[in-house]
Amino acid sequence: MPFKCIVAASAVSAALLAAPVMAQAHTPVHTDHHVHVHSPAILEILPAYCRSPGRIGACDAAFVEPLTADDLLADMDEAGVQTAWMMSTAYLAESPIVVPALADAPARVHAANAFTVATAAAHPGRLVAFISVNPLTPDAVAEIEAWKVEPYAKGLKLHLTNSGVDLRNPDHVRRLAAVFEAASDAELTIMIHMRTRAEDYGARDVRIFVEQVLPHARNIPVVIAHSGGWGGLDANTWNAMEGFRQVLAGQPDSAPDLFFDLAQVFDADTSPENRARLVEIMRSIGLKRFAPGSDWPFSGPLDGYLNDAMGLLPLSSQEAASLRQRRIWVK
Repeated sequence: MPFKCIVAASAVSAALLAAPVMAQAHTPVHTDHHVHVHSPAILEILPAYCRSPGRIGACDAAFVEPLTADDLLADMDEAGVQTAWMMSTAYLAESPIVVPALADAPARVHAANAFTVATAAAHPGRLVAFISVNPLTPDAVAEIEAWKVEPYAKGLKLHLTNSGVDLRNPDHVRRLAAVFEAASDAELTIMIHMRTRAEDYGARDVRIFVEQVLPHARNIPVVIAHSGGWGGLDANTWNAMEGFRQVLAGQPDSAPDLFFDLAQVFDADTSPENRARLVEIMRSIGLKRFAPGSDWPFSGPLDGYLNDAMGLLPLSSQEAASLRQRRIWVK
């Protein structure tokens, strides 16, 4: 059956589009579509991961902090957030960044996913579990299938940067498509950090993804993490978003279940010009395709990100209210 975003975006008049923006009081975000809590199995390997020569840069201090689900829930309560999609970081155990490779990587992947699912099961209605895999590994499809009948496993998180995926490599694309097929069979909503390590990543990769990978989701919602980037608004992210705009403009009905989260795309220091440019491209792609996300704990306090920083986006009051209440389907 077709799936759709529960809350649709409202039309906005030209006068509202031109209106100046001021931070204002608003209803809280209902669902944060992108948070993390490391499992013990992953916390144990983070020191090796962070000092590995394959890292692009140093690990953020928040990345290695042993925060718990209780820490997350307390921050959600402070910000008024009802529900959060909790992403497993199991894929880190099989990341090619970790040198030498871990002998027990598949077991750690499963343990990390089990932790995420159990944590969500302990907090029904508040936390939604997304398992994760490296799509290039031999055990990826089997790991997805292992969670097919688990009622608290609702989604699949993929991280192409950490998994070493190259969207211009036909074999990588084939394996990624097979993982999308497996997720579809298991009715797992897909969250994909799509940006790769290609220095010229952008619209070219978007087109490959849309044409050769996305159809294998077969009507399962697919959410593009960080709106196609890896946080921030650099030239590659703008180019990727422009690629999605072009594809969807040419085929507006081709991907009804494709969405984008706003996790770490902006912050309070994002320039007014970039905030306006972001909103313009969001409207062009379709505001109903965008959903709130923080990337907690990397966002800092949820109230500061989902309320204060997001409140600076130059949206009309109707657009902002629709965005804040948006909830993407999970089984």
